[in-house]
Amino acid sequence: MTPRDWEATTYDRVSAPMATLGVAVLDRLDLRGDETVLDAGCGSGRVTEVLADRLPDGRVLAVDGSPAMVDEARARLGDRAEVWVADAARLEVPEPVDAILSTATFHWIPDHERLFAALHRALRPGGRLVAQCGGRGQIAPVLAVLAELAAGPPYAPYLQSFDPWNFAGPEETEARLRAAGFREARCWLEVHPLVSDDPEGFLRSTILGAHLERLPEELRPALVHDVAARFGTPLELDYVRLNLDAVA
Repeated sequence: MTPRDWEATTYDRVSAPMATLGVAVLDRLDLRGDETVLDAGCGSGRVTEVLADRLPDGRVLAVDGSPAMVDEARARLGDRAEVWVADAARLEVPEPVDAILSTATFHWIPDHERLFAALHRALRPGGRLVAQCGGRGQIAPVLAVLAELAAGPPYAPYLQSFDPWNFAGPEETEARLRAAGFREARCWLEVHPLVSDDPEGFLRSTILGAHLERLPEELRPALVHDVAARFGTPLELDYVRLNLDAVA
């Protein structure tokens, strides 16, 4: 699966809830301040910026599959981080890193076995992976609306049975991490209420992008409107997040 590009400017504007979740994940990573840490799926760089603040004597690396997101992150971070376009499941780093941070990314990657093997190779022995992504049960109300809309006109020819996400549970994720070589792995689910005052902007830039790419341009605004109309303003969702803590 080729990583898709994102509507990075809109995402950055509406992504405060994801940034808040991301900083809480970063808080689980105990840092001295001189480590080399990779942000795998940095997006527009909001959480990466906080990571850089915590590494005054360290080195920050950051990758994302979206060129537009990388451009946004580079503009935000300047010379505080080395940022480049990369598929996390095919990750290569100049030398092993002390830790990997990832937020709101892994559920977009279909092959978690390949992903975790690549992340393990990128870590030094004893290095930590601290991550969070969408987990089993994530955005269930949106999935139900999408399934209903995709079953009929005008969307069925493009969207029927389409599912771009990998919302895994903790048990299979722990097993995959250990199979990839991690000697310790602990995973768990958490539910976080999410509220957005811009339902269409939020849905378009954070949830529906892969669906919109499959549609003719003239149908894209209609899908965003049709999904947003089911939820009203503000958009309120329970985000089910899968947390991962592992040691290489």
